[in-house]
Amino acid sequence: MTLWGRFARGSGNFYGRVEDDRVHPLDSPKRRFFLRDLKILPPVVPSKIIAVGLNFADHAAETGSKLPPSPLTWLKSPGSILPPRGKIHIAFPEHRTDHEVELAIVIGKHAKNVSVRAAARAILGYTTAQDISDRTIQRGEGQWFRAKSFDTYTPLGPWIDTEFRPLAQAISLFCNGERRQYSTLDQMIFKPHQLVSFISQSLTLDPGDLILTGTPPGVSPIRAGDHLEARIEGLAPLINSVV
Repeated sequence: MTLWGRFARGSGNFYGRVEDDRVHPLDSPKRRFFLRDLKILPPVVPSKIIAVGLNFADHAAETGSKLPPSPLTWLKSPGSILPPRGKIHIAFPEHRTDHEVELAIVIGKHAKNVSVRAAARAILGYTTAQDISDRTIQRGEGQWFRAKSFDTYTPLGPWIDTEFRPLAQAISLFCNGERRQYSTLDQMIFKPHQLVSFISQSLTLDPGDLILTGTPPGVSPIRAGDHLEARIEGLAPLINSVV
């Protein structure tokens, strides 16, 4: 298992390899810092975030939706990213705002018009994400960008696992200790390599870009005071709170 993260120390920040309770900076691998002495930042700074909707067969069945013939995609603002342990600020408390746990693909190389077979070479690794969604705005406006792009609406991290391989691992979301969402990654209609290939036909994917691969059944509202833990079997949990 190879884990990469992004950290702040003093007035600077750096990328590093995580090994137990220590971090080795990528630009100075002989140095070591204790994890407890560092601030954990989102593991990547993307130029764009591409999200995918209705990509779990059991979630589509739950909502009564037909399976999409091709990936349903939209963009989220990179400014919506929130680090692990950060606070999700609900933009409009009177609106319904939902949690959505997702597996995130982290792009490692420029990719344009790549085949499904070649897509693996463009993937650096995977991490855990949430796609927080204002349903009132989403349903009222008929488009998804604004409803999902408020500041703090994309919790991400903590690490990028460069050796993770999505198969049938469990994916779940716990709210205040209660499991709300659950499925397995083999329920994805379009697999990660298919998504990378499909998206690269429309735009160039750059190193650091994120693809959020869809959410499982059980989406439900969040409220101030909630404690959220997004879990994907084999990856470190992503923990955030709501205010």
